[in-house]
Amino acid sequence: MTTISDIAAKLGISKSTVSKALNNATDISAAMRKRVLEAAAEMGYISRKSYGAEKKLCILIENMDYETPNQFGHDIVQGFLQMAEADGWSVEVVPLTMEFQRLTPYGVFMLDHGYQAAFVLGFSLLDPWMQEFKTTQVPTVLYDNYIKNNPYIASVGCDNQEGIELAIKHLVGLGHKKIGLISGPLDSYILKARYRAYLGAMKKYKLEVNEDYIGLGYFVAESTRTYIPRLLEQGVTAILFSHDVRAFSAMTECSDRCIQVPRDLSIIGFDDLPMTAYTTPPLTTIRQDRIGLGRCGYFAINCLLGGLPIGSILLRAPLIIRDSTGPAPVE
Repeated sequence: MTTISDIAAKLGISKSTVSKALNNATDISAAMRKRVLEAAAEMGYISRKSYGAEKKLCILIENMDYETPNQFGHDIVQGFLQMAEADGWSVEVVPLTMEFQRLTPYGVFMLDHGYQAAFVLGFSLLDPWMQEFKTTQVPTVLYDNYIKNNPYIASVGCDNQEGIELAIKHLVGLGHKKIGLISGPLDSYILKARYRAYLGAMKKYKLEVNEDYIGLGYFVAESTRTYIPRLLEQGVTAILFSHDVRAFSAMTECSDRCIQVPRDLSIIGFDDLPMTAYTTPPLTTIRQDRIGLGRCGYFAINCLLGGLPIGSILLRAPLIIRDSTGPAPVE
């Protein structure tokens, strides 16, 4: 393990200076402390306070709402807290921005706060810390992201391939042949995974894969407003959405355009948010067990802290059939 002496030797300073910097002494300049923390993080140093009397973990969140029960991240956080706090851990939930990540290296942040491990939610492939995760020695678990060849990193998520295949199979059984996809842009690991799963499922059921049946866009309402009429013009009779929120927007757009769901168009979401059972009509969707995902996040962290370098944990993704899907319209 890296020691204070190793850090001092690398920087050409005294061990006492390194110790003071690591312990936030008042007689060390901010520049020197930053220099020491960056070197310590790069060398994989684990401070005593990280393994002291207080057991500290953090949940790092970006681009995900989590404060109320109707929000996607709420149950993931609660599932994690249930397991971690029962084992005597103190857990801090830390909202992040890309700007903060640009200014503060991941290892420095973790070392500075004495966190032993992190559960990371909502990051895209564009986040600066995603690059640091490739080499970090801090035990870290990613939700809906994946880093290769780093034994300190694990991933949790649901089986997107299984869930989307179930959705396509359901639609094929209802007579649908032209099935579209509306998704966010492919700048996140999970949206790429669902896009590939859609293509794979379409090929599995010998359906036409046509780029004109696919709509990708950042803004939810704008995307549905653009792509719903465009896909219908192509003869699409059912659309799979990358998230329930996009499916909700599509149902509103269809109502505004006097398009009847599911008579004219079948719609399937992804997530099974609490309100999916109360839309008009109730939404067929692929379920993510968010409490289970949070618990798996803690289980994965526990494995990494115990020296067990696991890779990925995938939960089942069942299709919840409700009234937004129906027989394909008769041509």
